[in-house]
Amino acid sequence: FFPLISVVHFSFANYVLGSGITGYVGFANYAAVLESAAFWHSMAITAIYDAVAVPIELVLGFVLAWLVSLGAPGSKVFRGILAAPLFTMGVAIGYLGVTLYTSQGGPITMALGGLGIHIPWFSTGWGGLLGAIILDIWRWTPFLFLIALAAIGSIPNTLYDAAILDATSHWQVMRQLAIPLAWPVMTVAILLRLIEALKVFGLPFALTSGGPGTSTQVFSIMDYLTTIQFFDFGKGSAMGIIFLILVSAIITFFFRQMRRNLD
Repeated sequence: FFPLISVVHFSFANYVLGSGITGYVGFANYAAVLESAAFWHSMAITAIYDAVAVPIELVLGFVLAWLVSLGAPGSKVFRGILAAPLFTMGVAIGYLGVTLYTSQGGPITMALGGLGIHIPWFSTGWGGLLGAIILDIWRWTPFLFLIALAAIGSIPNTLYDAAILDATSHWQVMRQLAIPLAWPVMTVAILLRLIEALKVFGLPFALTSGGPGTSTQVFSIMDYLTTIQFFDFGKGSAMGIIFLILVSAIITFFFRQMRRNLD
């Protein structure tokens, strides 16, 4: 509890690096954060980032798990290769993205250019955000893939055998049998992934440092810059507490909806 209590303490104070707390300002830090357009902008960028990345990761992870469970050719080798991004640090993937997206010989830029597609990855806000989301999908789809694979594998084979007799395709079996039975496990996976996505920092920071401008400045980057770069520990702590409250409310609502659907 000590780190949390310390953050709450600093959020009510004016903290100067090297001098410590120079005075207490009450709720002034909280009021400044709530009135800050930059804070709400970072929250909007975080919401867009998560709203795009997490659903795509869920769908891709489940579909890939279903194909592997069907015994597609090379599925055993594919399973090991697909899990590799999970062992890579977000910062490393962000710097890898700089190499992949650069206009000076970047493999992705060159490949898309050959198809007549030109995306300004680092010169426009939407390009930088898109690049970060693509890398995030590449990194985190294996997480949902592994959980989906375990959930699908836990369904008794007798249910599959009975479903195949009435179904016209494996995709129909997936929609009407695998998804409903695996959903309780997948909701937990979604919850874990959503919590992690809301805290995203290393990947977008290494890729764009929050730019161009503030177009990819998710909350974690803004809080880092406020606290570490501009040494405003009081306001940075208040941001963290407000974000914690908002995220807790979102997670609580999501968890209640999950429980209601399961019941």
